[in-house]
Amino acid sequence: MKIMALNFAVYSLLLCVFALFASSRETDFVSTNPNCHRKLPCFIPYSLLPAGRFDNNLFPPGALMPATEPRIVIVGGGFGGLFTALDLAGAGSVTLISDEDHFLFTPMLYEYLSGEVEEWHIAPKYGELLDDNLRLVQGAVTTIDLSQRRVMVDASDEPIEYDILVLAVGGVTNYAGVPGAEEFAIPFRKIAHADLLRSRMVAALDHVPPNLPPQDTRQALTFAVTGAGASGVELSTKMADLLRDAFERRALTGEPRVLVIEMGQKIVPGMGEAIREFVAEALTESRVEVHTLTRVVQITQNTVTVEHNGARTEIETAAVVWTGGVRANPVIDSLAIEKTNRGLILVEPTLQVRAHQNVFALGDIAFFKDASPILAGTGQLALQQAGLAARNIRALIDGRQLHTRHFEEMGEAVSLGTERAAVLAGGKAFGGALARQARFALYTSRLPTWHHRLRVGASWFFEGTTARPLLPLGIKQDTQSRQ
Repeated sequence: MKIMALNFAVYSLLLCVFALFASSRETDFVSTNPNCHRKLPCFIPYSLLPAGRFDNNLFPPGALMPATEPRIVIVGGGFGGLFTALDLAGAGSVTLISDEDHFLFTPMLYEYLSGEVEEWHIAPKYGELLDDNLRLVQGAVTTIDLSQRRVMVDASDEPIEYDILVLAVGGVTNYAGVPGAEEFAIPFRKIAHADLLRSRMVAALDHVPPNLPPQDTRQALTFAVTGAGASGVELSTKMADLLRDAFERRALTGEPRVLVIEMGQKIVPGMGEAIREFVAEALTESRVEVHTLTRVVQITQNTVTVEHNGARTEIETAAVVWTGGVRANPVIDSLAIEKTNRGLILVEPTLQVRAHQNVFALGDIAFFKDASPILAGTGQLALQQAGLAARNIRALIDGRQLHTRHFEEMGEAVSLGTERAAVLAGGKAFGGALARQARFALYTSRLPTWHHRLRVGASWFFEGTTARPLLPLGIKQDTQSRQ
């Protein structure tokens, strides 16, 4: 009982600290305008916006929206889309379009792979999150017509018309033109990807008899992860810890082999040295091989070919997992709007798409200048942008001035295997088991809706977050294995 009380006290304290830290960030609206003080809110009157940027005939001054309830359509149900929708409840007729029936808290997809969390924890159904003021349309967007202000979805022949549009579709896996990558590599962006990878790991283990020589065991249980960013190191350490645990349970000889292949010179290039030290230490402890200045040149069903210093090596693998980056969503490619040379939508400081006053873009598909570079492509940037987008949409509807904001990192939390993590908060980094608890507390505070946070937090505390072993296929997980 004393241990449980202590754990509860630690978890509660960490949750409160991170919740306060996150909320303070979310309310700190600051300006991209040099004439505004960086610590005070800044408003952008329409008269000061760049001439010719917006269609002022769309919403006449003083009556920006029609007398009827404004129709707000949000394309994409990730961090940016869902949290924008939740913040806009009651602001008009809000429609959320997603090709999935659930939200996915992607930062904890690694814990789902390891069995530390359950599917409902990180992938709640939209029906559980959205109230009666929000409408869900499930389907893939096929066409967006900005001139006619309508969206077409494959699940319906009827267009979805809007007064205000929010583009938050997120990026898609970028295979960088590597032969065989899209066909044979496993991406890691969805629940189905984690399920496939776990089943592939179990199947590979099941094909290795206990008396197989160590070198043959190592060859049969070689897994490669492309990219040594946060996703690559989190995934590789989880896989390595799960496989080593399975070796002990199955009495296999030798050890598994997990490789991380990185084109750059160092791991987690977007992170500071303080947290990188903990990452490097965890990779060593989990016996993950890191190959920097190495690129993947080909992937087949059972091999990966890499190149280092001009020399190519073919490695037999049980699976290759691709975490090598994202690219702009194809839905965005066809839109006749201003973009960067990488295909990202150029947005104003208010998150409005250039030349389209009633269209907002955020997340992976948008290029927003006034944000810390380390936030590019992260869920926490989309989460912060959702608050600004919702606030500005309400202002647009009411004919009020719009806001701008500078986005800073809200802290880093990296999972490193099944028993440790590394956290950077307030400029201080720490690692180990306490950091793992802190990470769970931090992410509890960032889950959607207070009632889902409450349910998940209670489940993690009372039921535990112990990893689920890679049991042989056909053997169900016993509840005692989580004790």
